[in-house]
Amino acid sequence: MAGGELLTLEETLREMKDTSELMVDLAYSALLYSNQEIARHVLELEDRIDAWDQAVQQEAVERAIEDGDVQKALVFIRIASSIEDIADGALQIADVVLRDIEPHPIIAEALKESDTSISTVTVPAGSPASGRTLGELKVASETGAWVLAIRREGSWIYGPDEDTRLLEGDLLVVRGPIEGEPELHRLLAP
Repeated sequence: MAGGELLTLEETLREMKDTSELMVDLAYSALLYSNQEIARHVLELEDRIDAWDQAVQQEAVERAIEDGDVQKALVFIRIASSIEDIADGALQIADVVLRDIEPHPIIAEALKESDTSISTVTVPAGSPASGRTLGELKVASETGAWVLAIRREGSWIYGPDEDTRLLEGDLLVVRGPIEGEPELHRLLAP
């Protein structure tokens, strides 16, 4: 189901769980940093969760018809529904940013004092970073930024580690010090 490949029911639930966790992180970050681009990613991911929820329900019912295990089907459906509720909650948080609602004064004050930002950056064509791992590039130590997720060809890589290779066109969601952003762009520049 992700990236055009068929997943088992169990794999789909795991993908849904990982996606909903990313959505919560992104939604809070979008709210804290008033970042509409990040909020739009939450909206996109929520659409994906909705589609997976429908697919899980259908597959669970089909399995129950085949094997007669209604209880197992209900468990799958309840888990998918709970994950979908989490995704909906993340979308409600991000919606505040998407509708350009003024943040609460306490949040606004906290933002003034923050030296951290969340942003996205794309690995451009011709980048020497393409094909290299996050560890080889020393992204964290060189920029202070942590790559939270990578969007690659419509799929997401959650919590990439030092062995994750970057490819041209990858969209990185990063959190780190504001002063580290120019260094991150330098690392990825062609």
